[in-house]
Amino acid sequence: MPLVEIEDRGAVRHLILNRSEKRNAMHGELVLAIGSALKDAANEVDVRVVVLRGAGAMFSSGMDFGALGAVAQTPEHLRAFRHECISAWNLAEEMTKPVIVQIHGGCIGGAVELAIAADFRVMAADAVIGMPETRVGLIPDVGGSSRLPALVGLGRAKELIMTGKLIGADEAERIGLVTRVAPADGLDDATQALVDELLACAPIAVGLAKRVLDSVAKPTLAASLELEVAAQQLCAQSEDFAEGAKALAEKRLPAFRGR
Repeated sequence: MPLVEIEDRGAVRHLILNRSEKRNAMHGELVLAIGSALKDAANEVDVRVVVLRGAGAMFSSGMDFGALGAVAQTPEHLRAFRHECISAWNLAEEMTKPVIVQIHGGCIGGAVELAIAADFRVMAADAVIGMPETRVGLIPDVGGSSRLPALVGLGRAKELIMTGKLIGADEAERIGLVTRVAPADGLDDATQALVDELLACAPIAVGLAKRVLDSVAKPTLAASLELEVAAQQLCAQSEDFAEGAKALAEKRLPAFRGR
């Protein structure tokens, strides 16, 4: 089975993360598959809207623990792995087509960073979302720290990232992290309603509006993405991350200094 399934519904291409046995946790192969699928969708003339979904119990649990463990063992490989993620996630933002992420169950860590690179997020009322990286001694470094302030404001972004907390759908909509919330059994319909609104508009104008708005909202994105990786390299070499990774493997709370 492919790691990303493709389902075309007329002018709408659905990309379905298909690693449900691992809660769609993102390892190197899945990241590359997402990037390839987004690139194909961007280049396909007949596709006007892209929807990202997850198979199984949740959209995605974020980066695979194995990938985090590899960072702990070989932090010098961080930049190469991160580059693959950034290149893939950036495709969602850079294509001149609207990209919608449909969230059910949970959208955690690196999955949030993919979701906020997209244009819209439609979330089930019973789902949770958040970036808990600081709880294991890291920061959101695949665009999370760079893009989140433009969506929710600096204060809310600091609270979400620096506490690492997960929030529910209602709060996520209230602060602007997600676009729409729907009952769990109405999530597909809510996504389709947004799709229909987008398809009713002129595609060239929609695509150009997207590019202009993103340029205005994130004028220093390239520089802040580089700042993220520099900060993450320091985190990856720290005693805090070594303890955080060990605690995660042992399924216990980390014993950070002063706790």
